[in-house]
Amino acid sequence: MKRILLFLMLPLFAVAQEKISISHGPYLQNLGADEVTIVWTTNRSAVSWVETAPIDSTHFYLTERPKTFAVKNGIKLEGYVHAVKLRGLQPGATYRYRVFSQEVLGRDRHEITYGKVASTTAYRPFTFTTLNPNKAALSFVMVNDIHGRSEALDTMLNLTKAGEADLVFFNGDMVSSMTDEDDLFRGFMDVGVKAFASNVPMYYARGNHETRGVFAPRFQDYFSPLSPELYYLVRQGPVCFVVLDCGEDKPDTDIEYSGITDYDAYRSLQAVWLKGAVTSKEFTEAPFKVVVCHMPPERDWHGEAEILNKFVPILNEAGIDLMLCGHLHRHYKRPANSRIRFPVLINSNKAAVRASVTAKELRLEVLDMQGKPVDKIELFK
Repeated sequence: MKRILLFLMLPLFAVAQEKISISHGPYLQNLGADEVTIVWTTNRSAVSWVETAPIDSTHFYLTERPKTFAVKNGIKLEGYVHAVKLRGLQPGATYRYRVFSQEVLGRDRHEITYGKVASTTAYRPFTFTTLNPNKAALSFVMVNDIHGRSEALDTMLNLTKAGEADLVFFNGDMVSSMTDEDDLFRGFMDVGVKAFASNVPMYYARGNHETRGVFAPRFQDYFSPLSPELYYLVRQGPVCFVVLDCGEDKPDTDIEYSGITDYDAYRSLQAVWLKGAVTSKEFTEAPFKVVVCHMPPERDWHGEAEILNKFVPILNEAGIDLMLCGHLHRHYKRPANSRIRFPVLINSNKAAVRASVTAKELRLEVLDMQGKPVDKIELFK
């Protein structure tokens, strides 16, 4: 009997002795002209920080580098998901960075017992370049409706050379349901980190499937974690992107939601924000104005009709050049008309978008899973 008990206890002992490590990430969120948020996870509860260094000829180990901690109201945060915001950065500047997490072994009143530290390497540190509204040109990539097909995502990111782009958009439904953290990382984010996301910023327009499942309320712990909302503007060079959060596609009273959703009111609040956002300097002075929203404006389904009725009238008056959507799992390009006064590209779940933009022209290609161009858009100023 003792031998049986010892055998059963060995896996528990192994878990208890597991060393702290970085389990996922790091990846960039909400990169702007003067700030960025860096996110990662650990297998043990820890306090965390980021060390930064400029891009120059010095080694990361030349001197002690500045540390920025994961804090809230002056208290270092302990947990498994870590988000550190770097502020006061210079526009268009490139920085090296490392992430660190120190395990918290225990607490006794005001005393804390710390364990070992896990970190990324100083010999090949990650880098990021802040956004610059004066940048002459930019390139971007968009994928959508992956639904946990990590191998398909890997193919799309390689074909579009996402690691060489200025920024990447995940335009919704990257998972089918938010049941746990594994859905996020095994479904798509581990592939994103490997391909680009530690060095190239990713902006996430939440889809309707990310709103489903018991883990759905945790979405913002991982994406835009230190931002007030999941909708925002992104200005890089000649483009101002309007990233919208579409919500669910059915009425809030639908039996599928069990009374847990309130997206009609959420979209109304978002419309109020949008009215102000399109009058901002970063938007009005951009040569090109592009909307990124998972669900397209349509009349057929409730959520799509909400976008049509609440967002499109504002966008029509704002001089939008292009709207990028997904959701329908098929490719469809709709020209501007009297109801929606800008073209709408609905990308399928088996294709990726690659684009390059200057102040005078926007060139966009849709690539299939073999890398073959199947459609294009060219806009000129």
